[in-house]
Amino acid sequence: MPEVSTQSRTVPVPGGVLELSWAGVTDTGRRREVNQDAFFADYPLFVVADGMGGHVGGEIASASTIDRLTAVADAGHVTPKTIEKALARAVKDIASHPDATDDGTGTTVTGVFLDTSGEAAHWVTLNIGDSRVYLVRDGAIVQITTDHSVVQELVAAGRLSPEEAENHPYGNVITRAVGPSDGVKPDYVRLDVADGDRFVICSDGLTKELTDYGIRHFLDENADPAAAVTAMMEAALENGGRDNITIVVLDVTDPAAARDEDEAEEADEAGTDDGDVAEEDAATPADADGTGSSTAAD
Repeated sequence: MPEVSTQSRTVPVPGGVLELSWAGVTDTGRRREVNQDAFFADYPLFVVADGMGGHVGGEIASASTIDRLTAVADAGHVTPKTIEKALARAVKDIASHPDATDDGTGTTVTGVFLDTSGEAAHWVTLNIGDSRVYLVRDGAIVQITTDHSVVQELVAAGRLSPEEAENHPYGNVITRAVGPSDGVKPDYVRLDVADGDRFVICSDGLTKELTDYGIRHFLDENADPAAAVTAMMEAALENGGRDNITIVVLDVTDPAAARDEDEAEEADEAGTDDGDVAEEDAATPADADGTGSSTAAD
């Protein structure tokens, strides 16, 4: 596994700044000969693609998709419209490549980007296929994206339980992909920005080996994004590494929100101390002569 490092950037947003830290890693796994995963992780876009089809077709599909999205990020104007144009170009790239002509050639694409165009910054997730975006907020891990897969459709229809879905024989069959015969419009989910958020963007090579609880465990144990992706990768490989595995962890800090929280805690502590003093002072005036005796009663 290659050495992983954490990158960081301070980003101006309406009303202040955000501090972002992230790390990403990809691995062929222990059973595949070729890594058909690809990823891009740099502000403002963090995406993972999991290719499929032929010996090298999937590799071409995922690489073409990531290359086109990288160009959008480098241009600095990431929107649903620019993303969809990039994906349409990727479809043409895939269709024109002589080694990507199999019927099953295509790729998933999933990720998140920061939209700072409005009065307040928002995260926007995008998804085609069964790679995933998770969010850890307020102590809970939530899968934000919805898989485009046969198994997920069966679960949604109530014909399959989530437990049964984990080992279903159609677990690898997806219903939407970026490819020559498929549409290129992702699903989008818009999210408020919150201090302390942690995103995990991953291919299904990770979720085949780690449960949501397992992902959360390694995030809790590793505050640094590079340490977190490394720990999850090592665990996924130890659990079998049956597929290519790609993981990106993105941490979000809002310095103003963190500062407000610290000030509120300090105010609460000061209020508690003042209350103690007030109670002591309130007891003293009862003694009119200031001696604490009961002379007046006498």
